[in-house]
Amino acid sequence: MIRPQNLYLVGPMGAGKSTIGRQLAEWLGYEFLDSDQEIQRRTGVDIPTIFEFEGEEGFRSRERQIVTELTESDGIVLATGGGAVLSAENRQRLAARGYVIYLHCSPEQQHARTNRDRNRPLIAESNNPLEKLRELMQMREPIYRQVADMVVSTERRGTTSVVKEIRRRLDAESL
Repeated sequence: MIRPQNLYLVGPMGAGKSTIGRQLAEWLGYEFLDSDQEIQRRTGVDIPTIFEFEGEEGFRSRERQIVTELTESDGIVLATGGGAVLSAENRQRLAARGYVIYLHCSPEQQHARTNRDRNRPLIAESNNPLEKLRELMQMREPIYRQVADMVVSTERRGTTSVVKEIRRRLDAESL
């Protein structure tokens, strides 16, 4: 297998981007990075705090800066935030600088995985988090699919199963 210079994971919150990304990075011998964690590390505050003081627009601006910087590296697996694909600039950078994998799962699965996580500002303040997840999916799904080189379902699947499928498919594509 010829390895891609970078793997970028996109998809909704709760799809497993960070967990799967860590295992893929280990397999490839690459560095694992998470754009949300990098934003938190650099600002010294959690994402809900950024949303509180800067709003979603401020957060998205920080996210664009981080994605721009991180995609200039080689030999990384990057887990992006669920909304990173909303920026045309981010989509262009991801598509041009690596191999993009869309990790798909239903809003119901997302809700089951994230319903106790208070570090998710887009749903934490919602009176109906499941409905909010459905709205986000309806808006973002076409964008995830447009930027993706590969689509993999994480619905009701364990991490090992998903990672094995991605590895098999990457090997078959001879990247």
